Amino acid sequence: MTDRRGVVAKRAENLMPDVPYVRGWAQARRSAGILAEQLTALNLESDFPGLAADVNVSGDGLVRLGTIRPEAAEVLAELIVLGLAAEMKLHAVLLPQGTGTAYRNASAA
Repeated sequence: MTDRRGVVAKRAENLMPDVPYVRGWAQARRSAGILAEQLTALNLESDFPGLAADVNVSGDGLVRLGTIRPEAAEVLAELIVLGLAAEMKLHAVLLPQGTGTAYRNASAA
């Protein structure tokens, strides 16, 4: 299984020389840890028991959610939508109409 960018290629079961597997896996481990912290803060860690770091044949880090219940997938999707909505609202407040700067300079006001 491979997505259009080739990220979700086959798992690295047979290692090849000159592929930075450890670097990709370490990045995936950090990201999986951050996600695990957030899930724990929301009391959702038990809904993602298969959360793990992995690496593919190209050395790209992967974060595997494991097999999850449909309800857990729905909650995760809702959290993503809420986060995106909050980010859009924040950008609308911080980005005045007609300016080219990302944030309003408070000292210039």
